[in-house]
Amino acid sequence: MQQVQIWHNPRCSKSREAFAILEELKTPKDVVKYLEEHPSKEQITNVFKMLGYKSPRDMMRTKEDIYKELNLKDETDDEKLIEAMAEHPKLIERPIIIKGDKAIIARPPELAKEFLEA
Repeated sequence: MQQVQIWHNPRCSKSREAFAILEELKTPKDVVKYLEEHPSKEQITNVFKMLGYKSPRDMMRTKEDIYKELNLKDETDDEKLIEAMAEHPKLIERPIIIKGDKAIIARPPELAKEFLEA
């Protein structure tokens, strides 16, 4: 099976559940604890493209306090949203699983299994 990368937060139950699915399927993985190893703007931009979303906001945790503090609700510049995630990785939704040139946010975690078996 192809190696995947997971942007993982061990304190998040959904992220732990997706990680457990990778373990269950014996999927070779590169684990990125993105709150410790902050992804760069370029990495976030690449993952955003792999996700196929229309706006970087779609990969953001919009209920985080920092989202409100930075007044990102009204931000229309995609570059500024990506910069905010690079500066405050807590804003990045998790878990993100990357396989080849595609990525998903495994919410619910069961999506990870479908994604890996596709």
